[in-house]
Amino acid sequence: MGILLSLDLGTEGARVGAFTDDGIALGSVHRPYPTVFPRPGWAEQNPSDWWDACVGATRELLALPECIAAGPVVAVASSTTASTVAVVDEAGNALRPAILWMDSRASAQSDLTATFVADHPILKWSGGSDATEWLLPKAMWLQQCEPDTFHRADRIVEAIDFITFKLTGRWVGSQMNAVCKYNYDSVAGRLPQELYDALGVEDLTTKLPDTILPVGSSAGVVRGSAAEELGISPDAVVGVGGIDAHVSLLACGGKPEGLVSLVSGTSTAIITEIDDPCDTAEVWGPYPHALRRGKWLVEGGQITSGSILKWVGEGIMGVPREQIGSLIDGAAAVDPRSHGLLALDFFMGNRTPHRDSRLRGAVVGLTLGTTREELYRAAVEAVACGTKSVLDSFARGNISCDRLVFSGGMHRNRLWQQITTDVLGIETEMVLSDNLTLRACAVIAARAAGLVGSLDEGAALFSPRTTTLVPNAALHEHYAQTYESYVELTTVLKPVMHRSVIALEKR
Repeated sequence: MGILLSLDLGTEGARVGAFTDDGIALGSVHRPYPTVFPRPGWAEQNPSDWWDACVGATRELLALPECIAAGPVVAVASSTTASTVAVVDEAGNALRPAILWMDSRASAQSDLTATFVADHPILKWSGGSDATEWLLPKAMWLQQCEPDTFHRADRIVEAIDFITFKLTGRWVGSQMNAVCKYNYDSVAGRLPQELYDALGVEDLTTKLPDTILPVGSSAGVVRGSAAEELGISPDAVVGVGGIDAHVSLLACGGKPEGLVSLVSGTSTAIITEIDDPCDTAEVWGPYPHALRRGKWLVEGGQITSGSILKWVGEGIMGVPREQIGSLIDGAAAVDPRSHGLLALDFFMGNRTPHRDSRLRGAVVGLTLGTTREELYRAAVEAVACGTKSVLDSFARGNISCDRLVFSGGMHRNRLWQQITTDVLGIETEMVLSDNLTLRACAVIAARAAGLVGSLDEGAALFSPRTTTLVPNAALHEHYAQTYESYVELTTVLKPVMHRSVIALEKR
């Protein structure tokens, strides 16, 4: 017996979990780290904070009696937010703050990638262009706006690659991140040097990981210095992980066909795999072999979701986090047909289906009589409408959604779960057990250590408990009208938002 250690780096902090090799959760520990917003649309973190949080959480976790009794750590795997870009020297020390996934500074560079799709068909695998969030546009921004930093950088990598380096001392990249965030050709097994040349970042290839491996592969073993910091064995196998929301597909349980995983926390990612490529610019992907070989991974999502609810409740209303439950209960008591509010959820832009980094949030219908409970409920309804817009785009691309599984931070907000279910008008499932991504990392660790023969075999051992949510038919009818207004308001306000954001970009 031994421990499978899972490291999950989210937007607000690192969560570390421990599991037995037959899927029993032994415990988890969370350690926060800060995000800095130096300018509108910018978001940054310190990579050393990620590692410090992992070290602190791991040591606290392994000191639990359950973990002590379970034996040594035999394998480790990690997941992180995608498109969070670290710029480091040869020793892995940061040359500047990491550019967080939600950062939209590279809008112009993203727009430029769309003009090259005819000459570089690999861009079709990303929906015709690279989104503002992704590594490639951010690397282009660095080359143009911070050229000295770009040229001094030994590596420009995803957060997952940074953590793998800290664990092993090797620059091993996740094929999932490579395919999804910097256009790695997983069919030919090569980086798109011609595309990088055309976009003016011809040196980028030398700054990316030396080796790209599929999810579930072994990246090596934990190096001595990392083992000493973490308090684990230096011969523990390190599995190649991936993007937090994407790997969640491994831990949903049930048949993978028609399964859609919706992971909501700070943001919302909506992930599925399909057998054949789809042809739609309203999604990210389809990405070949990103998770399972022979499958095409499709991604949609919202840049801001739980972060909006936190901003409204804690930031604007000043409700302490420990009292948010009372605000949620009050909002649940509000009749949605009575408050007259309509909100948009694009606080840091739109991921899909609009793929528009210059959209922004809005609230209309405010009066001097508007209550904080009504405003909070309107924010939840906006987030739910954003989710519906993503799933509607899936349907337009003939992407099936036969089973929708919720996980992530929304498990602490029953109102968010139910309103989303009411807006969608379909039965949904909410994961009841521990963090789903931690379970997925345990699957990956087990595969890398050879404890299971495949990711699918491991997934069967780590299925979570879920509860079914049923939509309220009367409220679904009301929300159908709300959604129509949501779509209309987006169209009306889009040019106003663009003018405002472009003016800020020029300052």
